[in-house]
Parts: sequence; structure tokens; C-alpha cells
Amino acid sequence: MLMIQVKEFIDTDRSLAVERANAFLAGLKEEDVVGVHYGSIVKRVAEGIENQRSAILVVYRKDDSQK
Repeated sequence: MLMIQVKEFIDTDRSLAVERANAFLAGLKEEDVVGVHYGSIVKRVAEGIENQRSAILVVYRKDDSQK
């Protein structure tokens, strides 16, 4: 059965979303990628100190019948 899946990658203090998203995308066939969506937020960590956090959504096709 062909299914549409969404995988979310969010920046953390220890890893970047873009690195994990790129590694995930490298394992997909180009024709299985439906779309890649990017957004960012600003996270306040202390008075006057802010960090930008990125979020990446990868929308892709997955065929569960091929295991």
C-alpha cells in the first residue's frame, strides 16, 4: 500500500535539523519525495538572549508492501 508520510526535523542544542534532514533525504529516491518545507522560530533562552531554531518537514511516499 502506498502511503504519504511526514518526517519532522527540529534543531536541538546538540544537532541541526538540516544535517538530519539531508541524511534522511539521501536514503530516499527522488521520485518518492513529495515536498520539503522549512520554517524557523526564535527561542528566548535568557533575558536578551535568543536562539533561532529551524524546523524541516519532509513529505514523502512510502510503499509498505515492499518490506
